[in-house]
Amino acid sequence: MNRQNRTPGKMAWAILMATTLMSTSVVSAAAGAVPQTIAQTDKLQPVSGHIVGKSPWGPDDEIGRLNLMTPISQQAILARINGGKSYDLSVEYFIGMPSWQAAGDPHYRIWMTHTPHGTVIDDPLGLGEAMNEQVSYTGAEISLYTHMGTHIDALNHFGLNGEIWNGFKAKDHLGDRGWTVAGAENIPPIVARGVLIDVARAKGVDMLPAGYRVTRDDLVDALDKQGATLEQGDVVLIRTGRMQDYADASSYIANPPGMGMAAARFLIEESGAMIVGADNLSFEAFPSEVENNYVPVHSYLLAEQGAPIMELVYLEALSHDRVYEFAFIGGSLKLRGSDAAPIRPIALPIRASGDNKGGES
Repeated sequence: MNRQNRTPGKMAWAILMATTLMSTSVVSAAAGAVPQTIAQTDKLQPVSGHIVGKSPWGPDDEIGRLNLMTPISQQAILARINGGKSYDLSVEYFIGMPSWQAAGDPHYRIWMTHTPHGTVIDDPLGLGEAMNEQVSYTGAEISLYTHMGTHIDALNHFGLNGEIWNGFKAKDHLGDRGWTVAGAENIPPIVARGVLIDVARAKGVDMLPAGYRVTRDDLVDALDKQGATLEQGDVVLIRTGRMQDYADASSYIANPPGMGMAAARFLIEESGAMIVGADNLSFEAFPSEVENNYVPVHSYLLAEQGAPIMELVYLEALSHDRVYEFAFIGGSLKLRGSDAAPIRPIALPIRASGDNKGGES
């Protein structure tokens, strides 16, 4: 292997962040529409010695906080659906869509493997020209990185010191065909209470500034303005507004706003969230605020707390209609051994708790 062509993960990440910082400064200056002076707090001291979490659900647990979801909790939220509008929380996949290509990961690609005209010429099934003229046949193949489009991270995505959630070691469980534990195939269908925290709206902006690090106070303030509360087992989705740039990959991936460590701790340790997600590329903000860890929020959530992360979640319609509480329903692809999988989630508005008469909440 030509070592000159090998780029360590940290260097690739640094290149990506440096590139996006420069490109975003140009875009922001040109647009002139997004305030860049929102106050930021939650300054953290460097931490060291973090270790992976051991599951309270036993030594064989591979899904972490998804164990908070039970038949009783699912029944409770489904019983509150009011039968109104449904919201698609996923994005489209298309050639040129945002991805992590700056870190060496592949673009989305689609190829036609069968077309009506090509089938007439090639006759791949030996049916003859007349049949192929009468019955048209179209087929396609796709290639994608597991962390592009609306997706959910499995708990093997990031680890610490050679281990992932629950102490599973890469040297024991990672083969040429993926992980033998904690893979995306283990993620169950998700039916839970969902809560939107619209940080951008709470701050009176369409989109948070580039690189803005969402704080604990930001989340508390947004929840207060929305009149919403969090409960154990929630799917909590944070809106930064960056999804408005999704059609323009270069703008969307350029130094996105994201979560800080104190915000992540608030969601898990204080509020009991089961899953966290956002409308941005990377959930957390960069550069890292923690010494010796370039993705502290990811490793905290996945490796230490067993909390799956969803990224590139489409939240604009929920924000427009000010729907802050809903039934979240989503199923991800069962990609064996994978570190993530595409997911097609929906949100269904619900009645207020204790209201059994129907109607809008």
